[in-house]
Amino acid sequence: MKRLGINIDHVATLRNARGESHPDPLYAAKFVTKCGADSVTIHLREDRRHINDIDAKKICKLDKVLVNLEISMNSEIVKTALNIEPDFICVVPEKRKEVTTEGGLNLVLYKNDLKKIIEKFKKNKIRTSLFINPSIKDIRICKEINVDCVEIHTGKLSNLVKSKKNYLNEFNKIKACSVLANHLGIEVHAGHGLDYETTKILNAIDEIKEFNIGHFIIGESVFWGINKVIKSFKKILKN
Repeated sequence: MKRLGINIDHVATLRNARGESHPDPLYAAKFVTKCGADSVTIHLREDRRHINDIDAKKICKLDKVLVNLEISMNSEIVKTALNIEPDFICVVPEKRKEVTTEGGLNLVLYKNDLKKIIEKFKKNKIRTSLFINPSIKDIRICKEINVDCVEIHTGKLSNLVKSKKNYLNEFNKIKACSVLANHLGIEVHAGHGLDYETTKILNAIDEIKEFNIGHFIIGESVFWGINKVIKSFKKILKN
């Protein structure tokens, strides 16, 4: 069965709005795992706008909770990640003024830097993925620099679906990249902007092994409860 990773960053966003301790991201990590999440994603941003260092350290020390730590290429953040020792790491692009991650990494520009970062994590036996655009060229670069996984940015497809526009071309790009990555021995994940409908659409691509979803799950949980929302996604991934 395909895996469901849940990004709990916005639990921290809600906590930080009051500058207090509730809701607690640590509790959220344990709770979503009990509800059926296969892993928990947290993004330790350079500006620490939601998850902070203490959150990351505590969450990564939890027993029976697999943690996927998203980080930028910033050298200090890389050092922090190595000290925290998460189960998984996903390297993502990061801009200070962005509301959310706007696209995949520029692999052509940062190929050599990323290779060195990946080597550091591999020495520490941390599974490493790169957040990329659905590009055949990027998949081939990922093979060259020996990544374990790729997480394909699904934001464009999600926006097309939500706008009721033709998404077939974008779907075919994601499928072609997934097929090639799988052929090259790279595990394929998908994430960004996903909801029920877009997850159903992309679930048809057999090569995608993991879906990482955050904003929609936390938002939908306001109305339906996080346990019910998680179960709905798990049902989709069973089909």
